[in-house]
Amino acid sequence: MTVRRVADVTVGEKLGPKTIPVRRDTLRAYAAASGDDNPIHQNEDFARQVGLPDVIAHGMWTMGATGTLVTEWAGDPGRIVAYGTRFTNMVVVPRTGSEIVVAGEVTDMDPGAGTATVAVTATAGGRDVLGRCTAVVRLG
Repeated sequence: MTVRRVADVTVGEKLGPKTIPVRRDTLRAYAAASGDDNPIHQNEDFARQVGLPDVIAHGMWTMGATGTLVTEWAGDPGRIVAYGTRFTNMVVVPRTGSEIVVAGEVTDMDPGAGTATVAVTATAGGRDVLGRCTAVVRLG
């Protein structure tokens, strides 16, 4: 991957969109890796019993998966120096799977620090699933 350089990045530059598939086997693998085996992420009967429409993706999985747009753009995951968001909606994952559509825009540059701030949007099922999502990228 090519690392983004300060001279090559401008405020207003667009990232994506990128479509990220979400399947139940992905959620099972994430649960095993993270230790988060809450049944709302794997058992549709349980999820419905507690008032959810179906199984939902883990919030931290969603955050990490959407971050791939910025890491690919940056050229190196180690270039992400800050990444934060608010979770605004669930990513519902029916048996057929779902998708998250992620896009971004460079909203600020600090040439002295060699960083760019990227605002990230993520939607699933036509609804925003992340709010105030931003990444700070150390440029080359």
